[in-house]
Amino acid sequence: MKRNTLAFSIFVLCILSLFLTGCMSSMSTGSRDAKTVATGSAGGSNAQDANAGLERCDASLGTMAIFEDRSESWYRHLTSDLRLPSTIPVIRLLAQQSNCFVVVERGRAMKQMMEERELMESGEMRSGSNFGKGQMVAADYTVTPSITFSAKDTGGAGGVVGGLFGSVAGTLAGGFKSSDASTVLTMIENRSGVQLAAAEGSARNTDYSLLGGVFGSGAGGAAGAYGKTPEGKVIVAAFTDSMNNLIKAVKSYKAQTVKGGLGTGGQLGVQGSQTAASNAALEGVMTERKFNQTTSLYEYVVVVKDKSRSFYFSSPRKIPYKNDLIQFSLAGDKVDENSIKLIERKYLQKYWQ
Repeated sequence: MKRNTLAFSIFVLCILSLFLTGCMSSMSTGSRDAKTVATGSAGGSNAQDANAGLERCDASLGTMAIFEDRSESWYRHLTSDLRLPSTIPVIRLLAQQSNCFVVVERGRAMKQMMEERELMESGEMRSGSNFGKGQMVAADYTVTPSITFSAKDTGGAGGVVGGLFGSVAGTLAGGFKSSDASTVLTMIENRSGVQLAAAEGSARNTDYSLLGGVFGSGAGGAAGAYGKTPEGKVIVAAFTDSMNNLIKAVKSYKAQTVKGGLGTGGQLGVQGSQTAASNAALEGVMTERKFNQTTSLYEYVVVVKDKSRSFYFSSPRKIPYKNDLIQFSLAGDKVDENSIKLIERKYLQKYWQ
């Protein structure tokens, strides 16, 4: 009976080995069936052998620099523990292949660029080299990558298969390695410092490094070598997913608006702050309304009811409340003319004379 059980186990192991040798890994990103790895090349607006699932733009949206914060813990884990290189080359490739961004150099090659300019200034370069000032292109946007989660799980499949076919099969199934990665790309507008978009991406890579554990390193060399870098493969796939999601976001981009303008205090002021006061409804008298022939604008003066503050603003619209008591709100430090409401006619003549 024991011989029959052993023979059956060996038979099952052989079938599993033949099957899994033909499908060494499975990788998925946002879609289980999507193969999202950075492949091919890019030259200008042309991409060769790019991932078929990579989002593309018909026209570029601006220039992009990539900043990788090497003081972050994820970067130390990436380079020290996983022994993987910088993420910048992968992101640069994906960005150029998408044709959504023109990538500008702001990394280590910048030093070489500046050395070329120093050579020109020293007089060592041939005439006509054209490294004069005003040649470099500004970066409209900066994209910052980060890896928010990366882990591998080697325990689940071993217990299941081991329970069915015995300890040898359990050793075999222990070679299943499932690596997950979640990445984020954030994009800011360099002139304003405003974050325009942020996108998460994720991927899973299941590596079947089986044969080396049972039949020795000679038979399992290919699987063993591939099993050494599943983290790298899944991180690339996750960044591809992040780039796709970022491109989808900027393709349908609509600027956020803040009443009164960006950076003028916002709408969430605390009690006693200027912002809180500006959001509160005020009462005042429109004491002046003059038409300026030069600017073709009406110029107004509104004095608050207790006469403690005055506000000046202009508008092409004639507001019919001169000398009247009005209610109004502020946008920043200015009267929001769309908030003006009449309270009482001829208030100035009745009470301020």
